[in-house]
Amino acid sequence: MLIHPVSMVDLRPHELQLIMERSFQDISSIYEHVRRIIENVKQTGDAALLEVNKEFKEDVGRADLKVSDEEIKQAYSLIDKAVVDSLGIAAKNITRFHRAQVEREMWSIEVSDGIFAGRMVRPMDKVGCYIPGGRASYPSTVLMTTIPALVAGVNTIVLTTPPRKDMIVDPATLVAADIAGCRDIYKAGGPWGIAALAYGTETVPKVDKIVGPGNKYVTAAKMIVFGNVDIDCPAGPSEALILADETADPILIALDFVSQIEHDPDSVAVLVTPSRKLGERVCHRIEKEFPSLARKEIIASSLTRSHVIIAPDMNGAIDFSNKYAPEHLQILCRDPFFVLSKIKHAGSIFMGPYAPVPVGDYASGTNHVLPTARCARMFSGLSVDDFVKKPTFQYLSKEGLRSLKDVVVALAGAERLPNHARAVLARFKDR
Repeated sequence: MLIHPVSMVDLRPHELQLIMERSFQDISSIYEHVRRIIENVKQTGDAALLEVNKEFKEDVGRADLKVSDEEIKQAYSLIDKAVVDSLGIAAKNITRFHRAQVEREMWSIEVSDGIFAGRMVRPMDKVGCYIPGGRASYPSTVLMTTIPALVAGVNTIVLTTPPRKDMIVDPATLVAADIAGCRDIYKAGGPWGIAALAYGTETVPKVDKIVGPGNKYVTAAKMIVFGNVDIDCPAGPSEALILADETADPILIALDFVSQIEHDPDSVAVLVTPSRKLGERVCHRIEKEFPSLARKEIIASSLTRSHVIIAPDMNGAIDFSNKYAPEHLQILCRDPFFVLSKIKHAGSIFMGPYAPVPVGDYASGTNHVLPTARCARMFSGLSVDDFVKKPTFQYLSKEGLRSLKDVVVALAGAERLPNHARAVLARFKDR
């Protein structure tokens, strides 16, 4: 059954497999192209960035690659005061939520007599935050990426973002960076920006980790440079799954559905519900809204891969949600907390009619840099944990080591590593 402009399907295995395989995940076709860009940046540094930025300014020079203090100062005069104030409120909420994630700096236990072991938390030295900026402005992503790093105690935070005509960066992005306390901002978008952060150029410093969302080219670039640097998670084009029963409002669902597919032509939205009546009403509402929608071309592309799925019952709908492992999960059911207890995989979860996804995108405090394309099965959203390392430590008394001596010698022998055993035994011989 096809109801323009979104398809409605019953929960059948062969159809669901196609829905599970989000088109974004098929980045193999662009891998070689992205790899060549990265290699070019790695080999030629600033020259590669200058060449690609000629699209925005013909006589671009190295001085144009870094945002100046004057540009940041001027940005405040270019955006509405209400936006500045809103960014400040959002920053406070994001900071408060992420401060709650901070673990104690150090802990230890006595494993057994004379054996003490523990763990400590240490921040990374230098991280890079990628801020998208092609089809829209994303000052909220500046806050979402930099604030957790600042809370974690990272010393140096570097931003890269695509410039616009005349090498001008979106002013709201600059104001958000200033509010967050970050002034190391460079004009390099897409795979060029990721490569510059991963390998460094004459102008852009090399970092230890890259975080932030982007389109499939950015995601492919992050996956290619992983190993030379750490990355957060595959955070590609936005996706949302709405889990609803017959009590949900179809008008609100239609608006929520559309809100998450206006980001990018590769974005996707899914409604799964046991109520065929609700599914039909949502489809009809989207069809009614479609002619008047802003960003219609982007939404039209996204709708070709978006679906309304009719499940046999709520358990079937929940089971599909867990298999789909969405970036954003909305629960619009009679008892959202009961449904929450059954959710295994999701990037961020929004419960009830008054928690639409955009509130998490901007201001409730939770992070909007989230795993996409079923990666919520093994990744979490960006947090303070992404910016710290947790080395372990241990101290043994002689008697503590004596209690493990035979165990270590036996296991070293089993693994044919005799010098492991000698390192222990030597501590009990007269020299």
